[in-house]
Amino acid sequence: MTQKWLSIIGIGEDGLQGLSAIARSLVEQAEVIMGGDRHLAMLRANDSRLQIAWKSPFSHSVEEIIQRRGQHVCILASGDPLCYGVGDTLTQRIPISEMTIIPAPSTFSLACARLGWSLSAVETLSLCGRPASVLQSYIYPGARLLILSAGKDTPQLVAEILTKRGFGDSEMTVLERMGGVQERIIVSKAAAGMETQIAALNAIAVHCIADAAITPLSRLPGLPDDAYNHDGQLTKREVRAMTLSTLAPTPGELLWDVGAGCGSISIEWMRTHPRCRAIAIEQNTTRLHYIADNAAALGVPNLQIIAGQAPTALKNLPTPNAIFIGGGVTAHELFDICWSALPIGGRIVANVVTIEGEQTLFKWYEKVGGNFTRIAIQKAEPIGKFLGWRALAPVTQWIVVKK
Repeated sequence: MTQKWLSIIGIGEDGLQGLSAIARSLVEQAEVIMGGDRHLAMLRANDSRLQIAWKSPFSHSVEEIIQRRGQHVCILASGDPLCYGVGDTLTQRIPISEMTIIPAPSTFSLACARLGWSLSAVETLSLCGRPASVLQSYIYPGARLLILSAGKDTPQLVAEILTKRGFGDSEMTVLERMGGVQERIIVSKAAAGMETQIAALNAIAVHCIADAAITPLSRLPGLPDDAYNHDGQLTKREVRAMTLSTLAPTPGELLWDVGAGCGSISIEWMRTHPRCRAIAIEQNTTRLHYIADNAAALGVPNLQIIAGQAPTALKNLPTPNAIFIGGGVTAHELFDICWSALPIGGRIVANVVTIEGEQTLFKWYEKVGGNFTRIAIQKAEPIGKFLGWRALAPVTQWIVVKK
């Protein structure tokens, strides 16, 4: 039977006295105590055991924990260690059979208890160590958001993002030091801003209310074309929606967006679920800036952007679950490199609008099979005093799944 040498104890603002008997026992038996400065300050002043505060970058502390395997190590963490906490990181490196985790109520649970919200009916996210623009993809009319704050300045930053998006009437609640004697709740409209004297330890609740003239952005594929900055190299809305449907993103999967243009395919892939990942590969310098700006504006700032030309830029990238080729299909050896990188069950989707592109796709089809679809879109546009149909350039789409 594996010996449990590591304990992770969730602790609230009420400190050690708020712990259960089992949690207190694990803290008392530990040879080494690790945690943030705030947590270590909760220990007795005459506690002579080795106390180690978190290091930056955090990965150094993780390595130190692993090196102490066999000692009785106790980690003090805020609330629920597995809710955007240290527990999630450590369970990826240390078997759960070697540790004991005792959670305290999470910040989200405490906030729901204060507000009367159901945790199952809210969106939760963390801005700790993450770009604030992550918030963008969570904003929609009626949304109830619970946000782990990065510090005292985060509430004002959230208020500014909401106001610029046309959600200035949103109701914001800042909850400071929940569960302690200094607990405080501050309520304001986003457009009114937040007071500056806010505790560093805070969480933010938002009830999103849109201005009257705002058209919300759906999380479903097919955002309006004008949601993007671009120079014309943009997969049009209708084709984009069909392409994402064919790519079929699943949480946790990785997409290569080859010849990304302004990044619309990889951005909407990531918007379908917070755990979807994507790499956008583009050689044009101006378009690289478009991709970064669009990713931040649409709430996926963690989109990885690779500057370079395919297929050279594809070497040594993480294994993809799906590959979209929106440009450059005629590049020498592009297919061979993509096909070799793809695991069994992975899929390639390629869109072309030229005869030469179709010829290349047909050669690929002769090698590995797949299916072709012709996408033809017509839009009604004014012709004098009347409306007439104007056709967009037809798109030939090829999809293949690696058997």
